[in-house]
Amino acid sequence: MKAMCDSFLPSKCSSSSTADEKRDKSTLNGWTVIVNTASSMASGAIRRFQDRVLGPSRTGIPSTTSEIWLLGVCYKISEAESLEEADAFRQDFSSLILITYRRGFEPIGETTYTSDVGWGCMLRSGQMLFAQALLFQRLGRSWRKKESEPSEEEYLEILELFGDSEASAFSIHSLILAGESYGLAAGSWVGPYAVCRSWESLARKKREETGVAMAVHIVSGSEDGERGGAPILCIEDVAKACLEYSEGETEWTSVLLLVPLVLGLDKVNPRYIPSLIATFSFPQSLGILGGKPGASTYIVGVQEDKGFYLDPHDVQQVVTVNKETKDVDTSSYHCNTLRYVPLESLDPSLALGFYCRDKDDFDDFCVRATKLAGDANGAPLFTVTQSHRGGERGIAETSSVASSTEISGEDHEDDWQLL
Repeated sequence: MKAMCDSFLPSKCSSSSTADEKRDKSTLNGWTVIVNTASSMASGAIRRFQDRVLGPSRTGIPSTTSEIWLLGVCYKISEAESLEEADAFRQDFSSLILITYRRGFEPIGETTYTSDVGWGCMLRSGQMLFAQALLFQRLGRSWRKKESEPSEEEYLEILELFGDSEASAFSIHSLILAGESYGLAAGSWVGPYAVCRSWESLARKKREETGVAMAVHIVSGSEDGERGGAPILCIEDVAKACLEYSEGETEWTSVLLLVPLVLGLDKVNPRYIPSLIATFSFPQSLGILGGKPGASTYIVGVQEDKGFYLDPHDVQQVVTVNKETKDVDTSSYHCNTLRYVPLESLDPSLALGFYCRDKDDFDDFCVRATKLAGDANGAPLFTVTQSHRGGERGIAETSSVASSTEISGEDHEDDWQLL
């Protein structure tokens, strides 16, 4: 990691020296590195670094004979109307919210950082996933950005939440503050697990301020990951999270499920790739936070064994967006360039995201997730259980909505690292 940092930063990176930081580094599978330098690189330098880490930039649609899944929507570009399908896919992709490195924002906390260039890619990837959940909640999955029409107020309100200032509820400033106990700090990389926990904390903290009726629940292993192994989605825990988030006002709210995973040692174990691909067919899919060490991306779609992604590494000037200025230029929040990466090249430390609009949508998700686990040949990404009373691993008592499908209880903890 040190050598990698030296290759693109004007001064050397240094790993943390405290016991807690050392623990975070090992826990996050090499993602945590403290950057002790001012961020002043141009987009070209970042792109060259990214090409070295993710491989040469691959753009366009890699195949014209197989279907594409983009966050739960299938595009069958191999059929007769392939041109129309490809255009529809491109419009869908370009309507997704892109959040990248920014420069020129107010300093983060007591630091002098006015840019997140070189260290904020995982935070930006997390912002993209969370923004997409809000977009689905408020405008629906079928919403598309129309360049020729004024922007909708709801759309501008979402972008405003992610503005680069302390005043914005879901800014990089607010996320770092909410995630301090998980190792988030200006100038440092963090892994998917820390970012997921930070979003859980921030969403709860900003509930009244934003009016966002969406709980965040982290799917982890036994005793919060202390024993490793496949994470367990416990239905009782999700119900409790929704009730607590609403402060007892309702039994169920919309819920964002985040599933941090470590699927191998140096690279993703190939046996998990079919399951990763399958998750994009879920209507609840919000994609994957992942990439390679030090270079996070937001993976939003798949075709065969390739993953389409939104790239946070472009450096852009801060833009002020609010609902009062409907003619504001929001082009920097969208991407028209299709980029893809082989899924087998991903770092094994990643996180899945799913948005469930209501209880029925959550039940549907549980059915799909249970079937996926049952079809995983003993290597599930995660499993589903009704409660923790079914035994140590929680597998014996599965969800009542998914009881018709058997979940394999075989342990494969050799490929898992503790989260």
